[in-house]
Amino acid sequence: MLDNNRGHIVGINGNMITVRFDTFVTQNEVAFAIIGDKKLKCEVIRVNGNKADLQVFESTSGLKINDVIEFTDNLLSVELGPGLLTMVYDGLQNPLDNLAEESGFFLERGVYMQPLDRETKWEFTPTAKKDDKIKAGDYVGHVPEGIYTHYISFPFSAQGNWTITEIAESGEYTLDDIIGKAENEKGEVLEIKMVQNWPVKIPINAYKEKYLPEDTLITQQRIIDTFFPVAVGGTFCTPGPFGAGKTVLQHAISQHAQTDIVVIAACGERAGEVVEILKEFPHLEDPRTGKTLMERSIIICNTSSMPVAAREASVYTAVTMAEYYRQMGLNTLLLADSTSRWAQALREMSGRLEEIPGEEGFPAYLESLIAGFYERAGLVKLNNGESGSVTIGGSVSPAGGNFEEPVTQATLKVVGAFLGLSRERAEARRFPSIHPLDSWSKYNSIAAPEALETARKTLQRGNEVNQMMKVVGEEGTSIDDFMIYLKSEFIDSVYLQQNTFDSVDGATNEKRQKHMFDKVMNILKTEMKFEDKDSVRKFFMELRQLYIDWNYAKMGSNEFKELEQSIDRKLKESTNA
Repeated sequence: MLDNNRGHIVGINGNMITVRFDTFVTQNEVAFAIIGDKKLKCEVIRVNGNKADLQVFESTSGLKINDVIEFTDNLLSVELGPGLLTMVYDGLQNPLDNLAEESGFFLERGVYMQPLDRETKWEFTPTAKKDDKIKAGDYVGHVPEGIYTHYISFPFSAQGNWTITEIAESGEYTLDDIIGKAENEKGEVLEIKMVQNWPVKIPINAYKEKYLPEDTLITQQRIIDTFFPVAVGGTFCTPGPFGAGKTVLQHAISQHAQTDIVVIAACGERAGEVVEILKEFPHLEDPRTGKTLMERSIIICNTSSMPVAAREASVYTAVTMAEYYRQMGLNTLLLADSTSRWAQALREMSGRLEEIPGEEGFPAYLESLIAGFYERAGLVKLNNGESGSVTIGGSVSPAGGNFEEPVTQATLKVVGAFLGLSRERAEARRFPSIHPLDSWSKYNSIAAPEALETARKTLQRGNEVNQMMKVVGEEGTSIDDFMIYLKSEFIDSVYLQQNTFDSVDGATNEKRQKHMFDKVMNILKTEMKFEDKDSVRKFFMELRQLYIDWNYAKMGSNEFKELEQSIDRKLKESTNA
C-alpha cells in the first residue's frame, strides 16, 4: 500500500461513505476507514472524478467527516488453498470459529483474520519438474485434503507462458512456504505458493473450453431428477414463500446430490435458519463416504442481522471458492440462500447512490448482476483435458410467495430449471413442495420424453378434473374423468412426494427411479374396467398403499420383490373387474 494513497470522508449515508482522494482509485478496490485503533473494511462501488463512493462492510457509527480512508490498491479478494473444506466463513472470508474465540458471542467490528491456517503443514508432492513449460491453472503438485487430492495450481493471474526454474521436493510445507519459482520470456520471476488470492467479482477462467451442460445431476429427489432435472454445470432456482420447505430441500440436495463439493452461501437469511444449517451439517451423514457432510462442504454465513453490504460479498466469495475446486476436476454445487436478500442489499445501496430506481425500487441493472452471477456456473474442460463443473442453485424468497416480483423474474430469465415451491402443497404436507404444474426445466431428464409427456398430461388433466369437482361435486363427474383424477393423485403421492427423513425413501438413485417410473407409467397406460366410482377409489387407495410401502423397501430385498409382485397382481385385478 502506498503511504500517500489516502483519502478523507466528505459524506456519510448509512453504510455508504463518500471519499475525496488525490491519488488513483479503482472500481471494487478495498479500502479501510480508520476509526480510533480500528480499521473498517470498505469497497469502492463508484468513482466520480476525485470522489469515490464506498460501501462499508461494518457499522459506520462513530465515523465523522474528514476521517482518514486508506486505499489498498487491491480488489476485494479471497484466499484459495488447502484447508478451505469444513470451514465456516463470513462474507469477507473471516473464519467465524476463530472470530468467536477472539471476540466472544458478539463479533467486534474491525476484526479481520486470515482465512487459512498458516501453521498447518501439508504433505506436498510435486508433479511439475524443472524446465517444464507452464501456464495459469496448470498443476504443479498436490496435497491430500480430506477425501480429495487437492491440486496446487500455477497462479490463475499469471499471463502467458512460463518455465519452472525451481520446484520443491516432496515434503511438508506451510501455505506461506515457497514451493517453486517460474520465469517468463521477459525474465520476470514468479514465486509459487500453495495459497493464492483471487478477486471475487472476476470469474476464474484458467481452462481450455466451456461446454453446454448436458448430463443430469442426480439429486436423488424423484420430482427433480425425473420431472424438473438439473444438469451438471447447470443453474436452477427454488423460489418459495416462508415455510415452504426450502431449507429441508436444500439439506436433501446437499446430502444426496452426486457432486463432490458443496458450498452453502447463507446470504442474508434469518439467523435461526443459518443456525440450523450450522447444527445440521456436521451431523448429516455423507452417503458416499460414511463421514459427515461437513468434510466436503464450505459454509459462507452472512445472516440478516449482519451488515447488508457483506451479503453481496458472501455470494461472490462462495462462487469463487466453487470455481477453485472446479479447477481440480471436481463437480461443485453452490446453494445460495437467499438471493432475494442479496437483491435487497443492492436496492438499499442503489438508493443511497441516488440511482434511478427500477421496478419496486430495485436497481435497473439488477437483471445483469443476477445473470452475471449465474453465468459463473458451467462445465469446463481444464488444461489437462479433465472436466470440472460448478452447478448453481439459488433460493429466492419472494414476498408473499409472489413469483411475479422482479428478483424471481430476473432469475427465471437466466436459469435452466425452475423449481417453484408452493405454499398450498406445503400446507397439504406434500413434500418436496415443488409445484408439478408451475415448475419447468430445460435440461435432460432420466426418463424418456414420451413417458414424461404422458405423466405431465395426466397431472394437468387430473388438476382440471379436481377444479371441476370443486364446483359440480364428485357425482357430476364421469367415471373416466374420476379415474384420471385418481391417477394424477396416485403419481403425486407415490412418486412426486418423498420422505426426506427416511433412510430409503429419502434418496432414490437413478436405477431405482427409472424402475419405479416405468411401473407408474405401466399403471397409467393400463386400460382399467370398473363398475362404479367406489370400486375405483378403493382400488387406487389399496394400490397407493402398496406402492408407498414399496418406496420404503430397500431395492433388491425380499420385501421389495414381494411388494412389486403384489402391485403387479393388484394391477391385473383392474383389467378383470
